[in-house]
Amino acid sequence: MSELTKPEDFPTVYIETTIVSYLMARPSRDLVVAAQQEVTRMWWERALPRFRPYVSPVVLEEAAAGDPEAARRRLSAISAFPVLSVEPGVESLATRYFKAIPLPGRARADALHLALATWHGIDFLVSWNCVHIANGRVRRILADVNRELGIRMPEICNPYEVLEDGDDS
Repeated sequence: MSELTKPEDFPTVYIETTIVSYLMARPSRDLVVAAQQEVTRMWWERALPRFRPYVSPVVLEEAAAGDPEAARRRLSAISAFPVLSVEPGVESLATRYFKAIPLPGRARADALHLALATWHGIDFLVSWNCVHIANGRVRRILADVNRELGIRMPEICNPYEVLEDGDDS
């Protein structure tokens, strides 16, 4: 690593639960999901080393759910990543997001993912949850809320959107 590419200079990324789930899942028979799993593996191997990754207690809780062996694999994949704290300001921002974004009650954790990444000043939030997180409508609502609050929003995207030239060869 050269003096110009010190890890502390790398952008930060919040790894939302769908990323580690797709990474560790058995290959899907669904062609779209299988393609997303492959892009996730490619991103994890080739692009993630150029980021400073973070997770949260929400990611750890979600990754620990379900089949014990699958949960062990998911948690092992993210075990070295720093865990962002859930402070009172995060809770209040999540509540604000939840009220602004038309999310079903079961998606309250998705508002918390968004709030955690925003509150902690993370550069990118990477997710395959294209209904409640990595969605143009959601990004637009968040941009409006964050502009009103005077806070910076992370770039919300899927792994394919942050691959660089040479990552997909």
